Amino acid sequence: MDCYHAAPAYMKRQPHSPSTVRQDIRAPRSLRLKDMLSWQGQRSLVLVLSDSLALILAWQIARFLNQFFSPIPEQLVWWTWFSLPSLFWVFIAVTLLVFAQNGLYGSINQVKNYVRAGKLVSIVYLMSLVAIYFYDPKLDPPRSLFFSAWMGSVVLIIVSRLMVTGLLRPFEQAYARTKVFVIAPARRLKRLAEVLEKRSRYPIVGAALAATANSPSTYQAILASGAKLVLVEEIPAADLASALYWKLRRAGITMQLIPSSREMLYRRGVPEVVAGIPTLRLDAPLVGGWDYRCKRWMDFVGAAVGLLLLSPVFLAIAIAIRLDSPGPVFFRQERIGLHGKVFQVWKFRTMSTDAAQRQAELEQHNQTEDGILFKIKHDPRVTRIGHILRRTSLDELPQLFNVVLGQMSLVGPRPLPLRDVAQFDSWHHIRHQVLPGITGLWQVSGRSDIDSFDDAARLDLHYIDHWSLNLDLDILMETFRIVCLGKGAY
Repeated sequence: MDCYHAAPAYMKRQPHSPSTVRQDIRAPRSLRLKDMLSWQGQRSLVLVLSDSLALILAWQIARFLNQFFSPIPEQLVWWTWFSLPSLFWVFIAVTLLVFAQNGLYGSINQVKNYVRAGKLVSIVYLMSLVAIYFYDPKLDPPRSLFFSAWMGSVVLIIVSRLMVTGLLRPFEQAYARTKVFVIAPARRLKRLAEVLEKRSRYPIVGAALAATANSPSTYQAILASGAKLVLVEEIPAADLASALYWKLRRAGITMQLIPSSREMLYRRGVPEVVAGIPTLRLDAPLVGGWDYRCKRWMDFVGAAVGLLLLSPVFLAIAIAIRLDSPGPVFFRQERIGLHGKVFQVWKFRTMSTDAAQRQAELEQHNQTEDGILFKIKHDPRVTRIGHILRRTSLDELPQLFNVVLGQMSLVGPRPLPLRDVAQFDSWHHIRHQVLPGITGLWQVSGRSDIDSFDDAARLDLHYIDHWSLNLDLDILMETFRIVCLGKGAY
């Protein structure tokens, strides 16, 4: 809602030097030298080499068996390296990236997921057929070579991983002493510590109460302890797991949830038994973040293309606003963005220019249950063209400028005015750890029909906990449908 508010003293802009700029908690961390020198890094390097050799051997065997049949079409041979065509090197790079993204270079349990490795190789082969078709529908790759290379790759990948994990087992037992930080209720801390010391090789380097799981002091204690695994039980439901999970992921620290902890994160976890305790493991990838990078590119390209294509719509709306009421076409308002930083949100003006002066007298008519948000279904300050713009959500289009400037994303928790944020409970601020968005899960799950901000905040935190590119795309499609129907907007 485009209402005018003065910024409270404690929310004035703070300077952000390049060294102190804080990123979205989903942003990938850079690969560090100590990661490569760690046991996991060395094990991952050995696995990458063994997978590469297995794929090379599979292709060489397939070429030997098919030397009297059709060769690879010349259109697919851009260069040759070590007597292997370019198509193979593209294939091997894609396969290794798929393995890395799916955690096959992570925990030892994932490394031992031999069948999954074979399935992923098969998926890459099948997708390569689709890619070749779209590259040139007239190309006909040698089928005998394709199927023999496919089957050979699956078999040799599984066999090589069986051999490598067997050879690495003695080193795993000797060097993989993972330091553990325990977070649990007071009644469970002592028991968990005793179980870990008795049944496992994991030394406990720190502990904290579950009630403090998302506090800055607990996170700093985890970093200072040098822990590589955080075992968690019963994270408070009000705080959710998003703050802790994404912080640990970015720091390269694995989280393992004891099943009673947080059902909302179960789908991310891999079942694993630690010291006889059933847990769900949430690995921090050694190399990852492609999905978040893709999101940011999608934001920038989508917003830039949107501004270009919608420029005639912008012009028509601008003319309609000027003809309807006196005042500027655009409306700018200070809102709270990533990590509490204040920025200017752009919208088309939908209210009269004296909206700020009339705000106080209308507060008593606020229709939200808790008073955090300010909403009136029939706000007398809204202009005639403003009603149309709000009903169709066209007033939000100028926020594409905010997306191009990097202040917002296409999808994320909505940035709220300073007046609203000043009334937040402490757990509400978790939503500020990711870039705000033009649309979000809140908007496609009820929009203005949600009266309690607690319900809206839970939707935002659910989005953070379960974020994926697929979820963003689903929200964008649902937003388009809702906007066309004008559902829940006023």
